[in-house]
Amino acid sequence: MIAIAIADDHLALSEGLELFINQQDSMRVLFKVTNGKELLHQLEQSLPDVVLTDINMPEINGVELCRRIKTEKPHIKVIALSMFDNQGAIDDMSAAGADGYVLKSSPLIQLKQAILEVCAGQSYFDPQLEFELKEIRTFKEQKNILSRSERDILVAIAKGKTSQEIAADRGTAVSTVNKHRKNIINKLGLQGKKELMEYALERHGHTNSNS
Repeated sequence: MIAIAIADDHLALSEGLELFINQQDSMRVLFKVTNGKELLHQLEQSLPDVVLTDINMPEINGVELCRRIKTEKPHIKVIALSMFDNQGAIDDMSAAGADGYVLKSSPLIQLKQAILEVCAGQSYFDPQLEFELKEIRTFKEQKNILSRSERDILVAIAKGKTSQEIAADRGTAVSTVNKHRKNIINKLGLQGKKELMEYALERHGHTNSNS
């Protein structure tokens, strides 16, 4: 019997998931919570085989939750269950150690397949993410090209911050931020500010979205 924990602040969804999972012969929901902090607390008392987690949650989000689980209890499998289908969200969860990634819009039978596959030691990514997955390798290569400061500025750009605001946050000169912007554009082969903004939103825009 596969024991499953659910972390999602959308109660109607988590209740639907619980009903579906408990109808499966080989699965049962051990517990469900509304945020990452509650889940970590529950792990001190009950250990599931698989955690299904939303990405955007109060207290502790899905990315940090996954990172904590994989650090403290690496035998637990983690599947991201989210509305996010952009590259940044996928990459963030992958980097945190997620074993699978399933879209909330997908049929529940797909979630069942994901649970079975990760429990068998495999990774599972929603077939709807095929386009994004093809770009993961390219994204990681591009990410490695950028310095830490450039990556931080890219995230700030995705949040809609101006060069002046970024400079104030970082305690540096506006000219320094603008230089970083130009370096990012050159390193990634982008064509000006418009493409820089589009790239930043594509990779990191989920930080401002609701799941």
